[in-house]
Amino acid sequence: MSKKVYSLLGLCQRAAMLSSGEFMTEKAVKNKTAKLVIIATDSSKNTKKLFSNICLTNNIKLIEFGTKEELGKSIGKDIRASIGILDEGFAKTIFENTRN
Repeated sequence: MSKKVYSLLGLCQRAAMLSSGEFMTEKAVKNKTAKLVIIATDSSKNTKKLFSNICLTNNIKLIEFGTKEELGKSIGKDIRASIGILDEGFAKTIFENTRN
């Protein structure tokens, strides 16, 4: 399943329906444009706590998935600790595929 999720992330990036990096993802959450936030499993405790709090406050789903290197590679970038999915359809599909 993880291969499909990484492919979906790449497609989402090409469709410009994704924000990546802590600053841009945090901005998308606070503006309520993010529908789903993905945090790398090897992110720092502070990063996990930050996104846990702001996602809870803004009622946005949060999942831990992949490593920083894997997330970055899947979207054609350097390492990324956080990714915000901006499209409801992509968010739903990615969320469902990480739960199986």
